Amino acid sequence: MDSQTAPPRPALLVVEDDLEIAGMMSEVLSEYYEVDHAADAERGLDLCLHRHYDALVVDRRLPGMDGVTLVAAVRRARINTPVLMLTALGTVDDKVSGLDGGANDYLVKPFEFDELLARLRALRRGFAAAGRRRYLGDWIYTPDNQTIYSPTGARIPLTTTENALLDLLSSSPEHVFSRDEILHAVFSADDSPGSVDTYVHYLRRKTSHQMVETVRARGYRVGDMP
Repeated sequence: MDSQTAPPRPALLVVEDDLEIAGMMSEVLSEYYEVDHAADAERGLDLCLHRHYDALVVDRRLPGMDGVTLVAAVRRARINTPVLMLTALGTVDDKVSGLDGGANDYLVKPFEFDELLARLRALRRGFAAAGRRRYLGDWIYTPDNQTIYSPTGARIPLTTTENALLDLLSSSPEHVFSRDEILHAVFSADDSPGSVDTYVHYLRRKTSHQMVETVRARGYRVGDMP
């Protein structure tokens, strides 16, 4: 990997039906994030199932499926991306229902954009600190230590690139990552799609062939480990 290559900006999904608010949010957030926007929960869920995001901003009151139902559906799909829920209601019950539905934090409208940015930074920091041990079947993966432990307890060190690849795949277990997505997130601009296949092979050789699943004509995802 080229150490001089700037890392990609984190991907953020905003699910907000008020187009004026969504437009302002996207304009401000796009300075720091790659921003996608969905105007309803159904579209938001579809995007979550087909693309990796580093954080979600979800309005509680959406047409059709509401924000709490959307977040619950995201969690049922085993997507553990941190969620900041926006609510126009500041009551304790409203906040509790959002958090119980799977959101990680909330922000009451109207809000200042500086606070929105600060909440997202804190949310992602806290998520990174708390979510650094992942259970892949009977395997235990610790991204910060570049280490995976086998079901027998054997410690298996990973190279920087192997670790970055497994970290990406295991961050959204239900998502199928295309080779282009993996290239963009893990490798440098000079690498080819063949580099992805090579490092998938390395990971399987160190762990288990089931650790990374090939989804024909689509890409790779973390496997369903026994």
